[in-house]
Amino acid sequence: MAQPIRIALDAMGGDHGPKITIAGAAIAHDRHPDSSFLLFGDEASIRVELAAHPRLARVATVRHCDVAVRMDDKPSQALRSGRRVSSMWQAIEAVKKNEADVAVSAGNTGALMAMAKVCLRTMAKIERPALACLWPAPTARGYSIVLDVGASIGADARHLVDLAVMGAAMARSLFDMERPSVGLLNVGVEEIKGVEEVKTASRLLREADLPDLDYHGFVEGDEIGKGVVDVVVVEGFSGNIALKTAEGTATQITNYLREAIGRSWLAKIGYLLARGAFRELRDKIDVRNINGGVFLGLEGIVIKSHGSADALAFARAVEIGYEMAHQGLLSKIRDMLASSRRDDQEAAQ
Repeated sequence: MAQPIRIALDAMGGDHGPKITIAGAAIAHDRHPDSSFLLFGDEASIRVELAAHPRLARVATVRHCDVAVRMDDKPSQALRSGRRVSSMWQAIEAVKKNEADVAVSAGNTGALMAMAKVCLRTMAKIERPALACLWPAPTARGYSIVLDVGASIGADARHLVDLAVMGAAMARSLFDMERPSVGLLNVGVEEIKGVEEVKTASRLLREADLPDLDYHGFVEGDEIGKGVVDVVVVEGFSGNIALKTAEGTATQITNYLREAIGRSWLAKIGYLLARGAFRELRDKIDVRNINGGVFLGLEGIVIKSHGSADALAFARAVEIGYEMAHQGLLSKIRDMLASSRRDDQEAAQ
């Protein structure tokens, strides 16, 4: 029998703190009864929320922390005031100490990245971690993976290759596939287009012909949501803009539909007749279903939830962490990175 998955939560993170994180953890535990939880934060506040979730309370251990990282703290400020004492740091440190398999926080993204990098360190020869997220796509599983979406700015060719490898490892873990397809986001699909770093990364990926990923080539921005590839690789500045644009567009479409449906009785009747299709569209673009970014390249699994997430969305972030730990994400990344490095060495000889 597989070992239970141990999840460390920064219970104070996000816009709503324990009210949402505990409720979300309870939903995730109901869906995955083999999970257990370490809850870090103000014990009195956590206990109040746990009282409403007896099943979660039976598998949860509360560890009191006096300090909570604020959403507007700068990363350097969070490190100075919260290192070793904050709920965010201690949740991450539980992974380092092997007390937990994954840490989840809805807190300050910059602070979470800074603390995770300092506490856990990066994998051998990985210069910078990346933040990967799910993207709605018309595929059999419904999603693709995009990275980096904002963990760091800029990327040379080697870093882009590392992103491809780590993203493919995540796809193998989350989607249970042997050889995910990977594409580099570019201004065109022709090999002569794009900046030198992207063109060089494309050449390296083609020449490597890695056994655990299928390199597709370049993809354009309008192809991200089409599911052309399982993994889209992009440097963090452009990736973050793409992500925020997509989220804003999804909200805009939802508002437009709501306004259009309520405009007349005829529109309301039309909605009733087509409500199944509308419900499917709503679920597809609902950011709650894709909440949970994964920091890749660290010596441990850390999941970032949206700060504004409700309980269902936070539960989804916890579930992504559960799946990453259950499927052995770190081992897959290490093995695939080792394979890609061997190919580099052989090519250089």
